[in-house]
Amino acid sequence: MTSPPNVLWIMADQLRYDYLSCYGHPNLHTPNIDALASRGVQFSNAYVQSPVCGPSRMSAYTGRYVRSHGSTWNGMPLRVGERTIGDHLNENGVRSVLVGKTHMVADAEGMAWLGIDPSSEIGVRVSECGFVPFERDDGLHPNSARQRWSSYDDYLLEKGYISDNPWGDFANSGLDNNGDLLSGWLLKNSRLPANIPEEHSETAYMTNRAMDFMAQARESDQPWLCHLSYIKPHWPYIVPSPYHEMYSDNDINNPIRSDKEKQTNHPLLRAYQNARVSKCFSKDEVREHVIPAYMGLIKQLDDNLGRLFHWMDKSNLSENTIIIFSSDHGDYLGDHWMGDKDFYHEMAVKVPLIIYDPRKVSDKSRGTVKNDLVEMIDLAPTILSFFGCAPKPHIIEGRDLTPILTGTAGFSRNYIISEHDYHWSEMAKELDQPQDLAHTKMIFDGRWKYIRCEGFEPIMFDLFSDPDELEDLAGSTTVVHRDARLRLETALESWAMRHHTRITATEELLESQKKAAELGILIGFWDENEFEAITGKKFENLKPVGKKEK
Repeated sequence: MTSPPNVLWIMADQLRYDYLSCYGHPNLHTPNIDALASRGVQFSNAYVQSPVCGPSRMSAYTGRYVRSHGSTWNGMPLRVGERTIGDHLNENGVRSVLVGKTHMVADAEGMAWLGIDPSSEIGVRVSECGFVPFERDDGLHPNSARQRWSSYDDYLLEKGYISDNPWGDFANSGLDNNGDLLSGWLLKNSRLPANIPEEHSETAYMTNRAMDFMAQARESDQPWLCHLSYIKPHWPYIVPSPYHEMYSDNDINNPIRSDKEKQTNHPLLRAYQNARVSKCFSKDEVREHVIPAYMGLIKQLDDNLGRLFHWMDKSNLSENTIIIFSSDHGDYLGDHWMGDKDFYHEMAVKVPLIIYDPRKVSDKSRGTVKNDLVEMIDLAPTILSFFGCAPKPHIIEGRDLTPILTGTAGFSRNYIISEHDYHWSEMAKELDQPQDLAHTKMIFDGRWKYIRCEGFEPIMFDLFSDPDELEDLAGSTTVVHRDARLRLETALESWAMRHHTRITATEELLESQKKAAELGILIGFWDENEFEAITGKKFENLKPVGKKEK
């Protein structure tokens, strides 16, 4: 094995942790992802920094909390100067490439102010989260200003799928009995096969493009990080044949919800339940119709990963490539009377995380399940460590996971943090919530989950006694509940008070500033004797010695 290794970071969009067989799903079997877990480390308590695509990904890419990088919602640019994994690796001679989705929006105003040409090398890096786009395809919202015509669209045209929007009309639409197009955006069409064979789907296409990159990269000695980021199983929930009919309503799990939740008096929870997507997914007939398609998308993903891993084995790449598998958030699918994501129950913020490290140094942990509290921001320092890069704790807020992977001491976290800005949403509109109050924060210590809701009472769950999070204990007067609430409120406040913008000053620089007097910055000394008593140094060398020429 060469040193350093390469890294393949796979991310699936909107994939629930409990919809993989290695995480306990009884009917959805994912043997290829399971095999990866058996060869690596499976994390059972991995959480995202936001239950929404954009801010979650920006946290993963920067290694920083949402409050730190400031990209709080989809479409909010990541400001110029906010450094990412790709930026850090580029400094160390590592090639960082993207295959798939990032949800990155460039800071066009900041780039213009600094005179950065978007088409220049640095302009591309700033626009693409520090990655060099080998193949970018965000796919979603084909009619919005954020959508770019992608190479995948060109690919579909070359295959004969003629349309002004081949992504929408073929990859994400079905056909009725008369051959008319039916949009996959409408949930009633979820059980139709996508209007495209599986081998031409975006999941298969991105898998092929990852292989193309790795095959090209073998011709160079430069180490690489490849971020293979799949769009699916994110909506539209429509999947090509035969995956559209692999599962039925008999294969889906019962919803996690209670009548008591439906009767909540909490204004924000009630507003979430009243959202259109929640009302829709709260209907059993909708769940039974849509979830089999969601499961089919995951099965298709697993099959394509099996194809990818087999190709890597045959190409002798597996022995020198660390593989990370993750998701950017989950999906409610009707649980807790909600749809989509956007809040903090386990199915939204807890994600699968598997890391396979083929090196001998990780043999101790191989095939284990780790219960440590980890965050997605931890991937940034971990990836830097894989490449032997110096740590950057003054910038990156995540923690290196290699002690867990190598079975050594050095990793510990007492709680995780997640944040959400809902100013754009139906909930904010219903509650008439102003922008500066339309945000929530979650802190979770492994047992108690505390959710601060600006302008409203908090929400709290005890996952030991109530693992399904059905009973809000924030208002309980029981001593243990009051104590837990106070402790988590204090911890959240302490976290919020930490420095998070001092990213240009290393620990070494801060330490040197303690020695200002030694550098000749003399403030508050009365005389030479006081200086020498405090610093332990002679004042002789600091005496003025200049002379004015006559």
